[in-house]
Amino acid sequence: MVLIDDRELELLINDVFEYHGFDFSGYSRASLKRRVDRLIHLDGFKNFGELLYKVRTEPDYFKHMVEEITVNVTEMFRDPLFYKVLRNEILPIIGTKPFIRIWHAGCSTGEEVYSMAILLKEANLLHKSLLYATDINGLVLDVAKKGIFPLHMMKQYSENYMVSGGKKDFSHYYTANYGYAKFGEDLSEKMVFSQHNLVSDGSFNEFDLILCRNVLIYFDKELQEKALVLFDDSLAKLGYLALGTKETIKFSPLQMRFKQVDREKLWKKIL
Repeated sequence: MVLIDDRELELLINDVFEYHGFDFSGYSRASLKRRVDRLIHLDGFKNFGELLYKVRTEPDYFKHMVEEITVNVTEMFRDPLFYKVLRNEILPIIGTKPFIRIWHAGCSTGEEVYSMAILLKEANLLHKSLLYATDINGLVLDVAKKGIFPLHMMKQYSENYMVSGGKKDFSHYYTANYGYAKFGEDLSEKMVFSQHNLVSDGSFNEFDLILCRNVLIYFDKELQEKALVLFDDSLAKLGYLALGTKETIKFSPLQMRFKQVDREKLWKKIL
């Protein structure tokens, strides 16, 4: 199996920026290296030079590369106790607002966005909510928009849902057909999907809750800080920021502007 070295990785990062204007320089080198090695193996390149040539000369292949490198693993009601806190502690507070805006940054294939829509529906808040779901990867957004997921995952998702405090039969929310589960349009009609790059794109609205879970772990310290500033700029005062289990605002200059609500995962903007 071909494995790239550090010099080749830097060359790829520089060429991607020069040829396509896409900046991977702030991504964690270890994570990026693993994903490029996987790409070389998947696409059957004999050496690094073949990959580099294709990236330089074929825009469609470059798009494919970005899709492969940025894809994140996700599931519905992932970390159900986190969703229990959202259900019992956060939604009752932001639910007092006349209108609720929520941003899922790095939404991947959308499982967590549909989870949030279900929480909002059960709290009778979905009718006055809008969920913005963004990702750098256009391919996963196409999946998310459809709201169609493998049926064999529903057992796990149903268990997660119940642990999160769900009271209904989970199958109430989807229609099963040909090995897939399609979630209802009453959920998806409150969602806006759009491509957004946390590295280079700016704030586009003011939100009551921003969720960016298990995305920052792929960024280096400088890029993490840039993303946190973006989230701070995009949050309403007293709004909430949800991060992944291995992500934190601690040790960031922004820490003083936030109060921790739930261990490492939830932060309330106080300044």
